[in-house]
Amino acid sequence: MAQDRAALEARIEQRLERGELAEAATEALKGYGPEILGYLHSVVRDRTAASDVFADFSEDLWRGIAGFRRESSFRTWAYKLAWNAAQTFWRDPFRRRGRRLATSEYSLLADRVRKSSLRRDPHAAADRLASLRASLRPEDQTLLILRVDKGLSWKEIANVFAEAGDAPPDAAALRKRFERLKERLLRLARKEGMLDSGSR
Repeated sequence: MAQDRAALEARIEQRLERGELAEAATEALKGYGPEILGYLHSVVRDRTAASDVFADFSEDLWRGIAGFRRESSFRTWAYKLAWNAAQTFWRDPFRRRGRRLATSEYSLLADRVRKSSLRRDPHAAADRLASLRASLRPEDQTLLILRVDKGLSWKEIANVFAEAGDAPPDAAALRKRFERLKERLLRLARKEGMLDSGSR
């Protein structure tokens, strides 16, 4: 998995070095699209809305790839774009009522990634642990997913959460927040009967 990711990062980097922006974006969406879509399903909690947010993410990636400054891995930057797209969705849910025109190349590619991901995993988040995670605030879900499921470093997670123009949040503060979050999930799991009272 880590080797595959390193190879994908290298392919994207080579495309960027040659100025092949469309090809780099295509490579990134094919490689990271399914995991980003899975993340969005977890935090947006609605398949249709998550698909719309994924389309926004894909458009942002496609249009913004020329501005990727390579201060982080491409994967970290992609998660930052996905987080920003989710935040935009939560701030303006009424604009979601309009139907997106899917005529551009990135829209067609995003649609293929969505459809292939749905075929492979039609019952994502159906177990009890997923329902516990779904009860968390989106910021906490994102922290948990990026650290536990996706294995991002604290520095990478701080970069995902950084607001435009601001310094990233302190990695030590994120670690403390993560520890509190784990304790909360343990309490919830015990309350739901998923763990015995002595489990840690």
